[in-house]
Amino acid sequence: MTVDDTGSGADAQPGDAGEDPLALRLEQLILGAERRYTPFQAARSAGVSMELASRFWRAMGFADIGQARALTEADVLALRRLAGLVEAGLLSEAMAVQVARSTGQTTARLAEWQIDSFLEGLTEPPEPGMTRTEVTYPIVELLLPELEEFLVYVWRRQLAASAGRVVQTGDDEEMVDRRLAVGFADLVGFTRLTRRMEEEELGELVEAFETTAADLVAARGGRLIKTLGDEVLYAADDAGTAAEIGLRLIETMANDETMPELRVGMAFGTVTTRMGDVFGTTVNLASRLTSIAPRDAVLVDSAFAEELIRTAEAPTSEAEAAEEAAAAEKEGEEPPTYRFALRPMWQRPVRGLGVVEPWLLSRREADPE
Repeated sequence: MTVDDTGSGADAQPGDAGEDPLALRLEQLILGAERRYTPFQAARSAGVSMELASRFWRAMGFADIGQARALTEADVLALRRLAGLVEAGLLSEAMAVQVARSTGQTTARLAEWQIDSFLEGLTEPPEPGMTRTEVTYPIVELLLPELEEFLVYVWRRQLAASAGRVVQTGDDEEMVDRRLAVGFADLVGFTRLTRRMEEEELGELVEAFETTAADLVAARGGRLIKTLGDEVLYAADDAGTAAEIGLRLIETMANDETMPELRVGMAFGTVTTRMGDVFGTTVNLASRLTSIAPRDAVLVDSAFAEELIRTAEAPTSEAEAAEEAAAAEKEGEEPPTYRFALRPMWQRPVRGLGVVEPWLLSRREADPE
C-alpha cells in the first residue's frame, strides 16, 4: 500500500485540529500506530464493504467519524480478521457483528473504570509544580503492556470456564436455553439515599456493594451477570449454590453498618443466555420476587423450592424433618441434615406472570464455617 493509496503520513492529519497534543500522543501509544486511514480507505484496505465496516465499527461502540483520517493499521487488521471469519464460514455476518458488540460493550466499561478509578489516582502529581499531563504519558507507557497481558490472561480463564460449563451440559439445546438458578440482590431505599448522600459518598457505597457482591458470588461458585448500581444479577448452575449466595449476601451486608438493608429474590428454570446476559420468564420472576421480598430476607419461587427439596438441601416441611429425625433416633441412625429451611408465603398475582407462590428461604442451622 503506497502513501498515495492510503493517505498516510507523519504530518498532522485532518481531524487533528483542536485536539490536545497529549491526547493524540496517548492514543498513538495505546493503539501502537498513527492515524493513517479514513473509514473508506480502511474498509478498502481490509477488503470489506463500507457498509460492513460501519456495522462493525458501530457494534464496537464507536461513533461515526465521517471521512476523517482517524483510523490506524490496527483498525484495518481488526476488520480483516472479522471479515475473514465470515469468509471462512466460521461465523455468520450477524454473529461477527455480535462478537464486535459484546467485546465493545464489555471492554468499554472496563476502560472507563480504569481511567476513572485507576489511572486518575496514579497520575496525581507526585511533586508540587508538576502537572498531571507531565505524569500521565510515562505512567501509561509503563502500565500498558502489563494491563494488556493481564486482560488476555483473565479473558482466557473466563473463556475456559465458560466453555467447560457449556460442554458439561451434554445437551445441544441447553447450550443456549439452560436451566439455571437466577438471583437479584437489591439495596433497600437506594433512591432516598441518592437524595441524602453526596455524590462521592454515594459512589463509594455503590462500589463497595458491587465489590462485595462480586467477590461473594465468585467465591461461592456463582457468576455475576451484571451490576445496576443498587442491584446485582447473578446466576448459578444449581439452586443450592444460589441459595448459599443469597443468604451470604444478606448476612454480609447486615454486618456492615455502612450498608443499607438488602433483599434478594431467586427463581429456578429455563434461561436464555445471550452475549453474557440472561433473559426469560425465570429472570423476570426473580426480579419480581426481589421487589416484594421483606428487608434482609430471601424469597424464592416454587420451582426453586422444589429443586432444593429434590436435591435434599431443604426438607419438604419442618414437621416432616422432625418425623425423620425421630425415626432415625429410634433406629440409632444419624438423622438427615438440611442446609436450608423453606416457609411458604402468601400467594399473589404478578402482572405478566400469573399467580406466584413465594417461599421464604433461611438457614436451617448455623453454618459450620
